[in-house]
Amino acid sequence: MSDENFQLSRRALLGSATVGTLGALVAGAAGPEVAAGVSPLRHGGTIPFFASHQSGIATPPQLHLALATFDLTDGASRSEIASMLNDWTAASAAMTKGQPAPGPTTPQAAPSDPGQALDLGPSGLTVTLGVGRDFLAHPSVGGTPALIAQLPSFAGDQLDPVRSGGGLCIQACAQDPQVAFHAVHVLTRLGSGTTTLRSLQRGFLPDSAKGGAPRNLMGFKDGSRNLNVDDPSQMNHSVWTKGASLPRWMQGGTFMVARRIRIRMERWAESPLIEQEQTVGRRRDSGAPLSGQAERDRPDFAALDTQGSPVIPLTAHLRLASPEANDGIRILRRGYSFSDGIDPATGELDAGIMFLAFMADPLRQFVPLQQKLVAKDALHDYLVHTASSVFAIPQGLQAGQSWGSQLLA
Repeated sequence: MSDENFQLSRRALLGSATVGTLGALVAGAAGPEVAAGVSPLRHGGTIPFFASHQSGIATPPQLHLALATFDLTDGASRSEIASMLNDWTAASAAMTKGQPAPGPTTPQAAPSDPGQALDLGPSGLTVTLGVGRDFLAHPSVGGTPALIAQLPSFAGDQLDPVRSGGGLCIQACAQDPQVAFHAVHVLTRLGSGTTTLRSLQRGFLPDSAKGGAPRNLMGFKDGSRNLNVDDPSQMNHSVWTKGASLPRWMQGGTFMVARRIRIRMERWAESPLIEQEQTVGRRRDSGAPLSGQAERDRPDFAALDTQGSPVIPLTAHLRLASPEANDGIRILRRGYSFSDGIDPATGELDAGIMFLAFMADPLRQFVPLQQKLVAKDALHDYLVHTASSVFAIPQGLQAGQSWGSQLLA
């Protein structure tokens, strides 16, 4: 956090820890409730690129997401892959400072930077690299694909194989949508011949001045009980990886689970408000748990109504996703809403939640939580999971290091 352009303190940025998502939303804070609102970063803010952990994980969420996945070309050599990753490092470090990607600047040469972010400043840009099983399985890499978990099939999944998986991923987040898009565009061009773009998902958050968790496309406040990124014990236990079996570049890294979740928008909108609130376990207007009065009130899962029934229903998402119901399991969620036009199969809006979550062990943390939600969560009836991926997120880089030397030394 020593970058001279970092204009906002970490404490000031943490107006909320992170943003969660409904659907595969799981876990919550062990201590005081943590609000998950939108970061106050604006165009002048710079997030340091070089740090012990990659930015874009514990960073307060920016308003816009561009999540891209890439495949390595079959004939790419190890030196070509390393060179590309080195170019990605240099470009990312420059773009997060609001500078053009380095390269030719003469009028006679094609510009290295397409110029979409000129005059827009850093805009709080973070660029986070993830590594997939296909990267480690590539003949020129010679890694260990088993390092990255393969998630089991979950009931109701309708996964698009193109949107799922991939060799590499780039999560670019910024306060301006064009800055996030520009970062992905630059890296796509730099990877030409060595990688091909597999998928691109844009996402957004509401820019609310009222504080608290933002509302998702279901109309409910989302992420009020996320893991507390300011608590080292929670982060070390639930998010950052460690262990002798892990490669050096994953010591202090993490794993990201990415799930594209389409909301059955019209079915949800036609449900009575009381049914919606009992499905979620919170009041729609205030975000308060049904057992409380304010958004940050801790849910009382033992509370009963006058008929002797649980105030927070046994099938409510809030109850089933809570650490209290899952042996204390927590994950760090950082999800975004998306709207991609019309679903050609149904004629309905193709809109929902790009669920992103960071954790130390997807098989130990995400899988049992998702299995419980699929089996018992009333919210599951309104959701369709259309893509699923797991990526290893390497530790952060120090100044002078690059992703090429880190991963392929």
